[in-house]
Amino acid sequence: MSLHLWLAYALAVLLLSLAPGPAAVLIVGHGLRFGTHRTLPTIAGAEAAVALLLLAAGSGVGALLAAAPAAFSAVKLCGALYLIWLGLRQWCARVPGAYAQENAPKNAAAHDIPRHQKLLAGFLCNASNPKSIVFMAAMLPQFMQTTRPIAPQLFILLLTTLVIDSAVMLGYAAVAAHLARWLRSPAAKRAQNRLCGGVLMFMGAALLLAGQGAE
Repeated sequence: MSLHLWLAYALAVLLLSLAPGPAAVLIVGHGLRFGTHRTLPTIAGAEAAVALLLLAAGSGVGALLAAAPAAFSAVKLCGALYLIWLGLRQWCARVPGAYAQENAPKNAAAHDIPRHQKLLAGFLCNASNPKSIVFMAAMLPQFMQTTRPIAPQLFILLLTTLVIDSAVMLGYAAVAAHLARWLRSPAAKRAQNRLCGGVLMFMGAALLLAGQGAE
């Protein structure tokens, strides 16, 4: 892969990563609730899904999914419902009371959730969006050269995507965790949960409505 193609791809990935999607909203929500360190499993799950989607797109699964409207609609429906469920769960998340806020160092992990649940939430949030597969299937060929071996190029693109997207998601979590220090009151935390939960539910509802309009 030539240097100018790699630089163009890296810039495209950076711009796409900075655009707030469902995974970014979820990671911001976890950053606000749990802090940067405890949000790492969520980021790891999201990046595992990114790797899977990119490899699937590179293997031609994206084109196959785009050619099978029924399969695309089914996966899209499941993804929209999952986003709504995530948003509802974030909306209803328990908020520690004033006593817990005053004793934050002792109770920092009291309202945490298991790491495997964060990992799964991050993975499903990205993996349940079939548009990502189709988009990657359309984008990857623009940055690959048929005159060179495909596997090494795909590996470089995969590594580039994971490094850039992980850095951006980590930045989102760190900024959210920093802001949480200024928003420690129960009312503020409740507002954070409802904002992030509302955005996730809106995204899920928008996917459902878009799917109905396309029929």
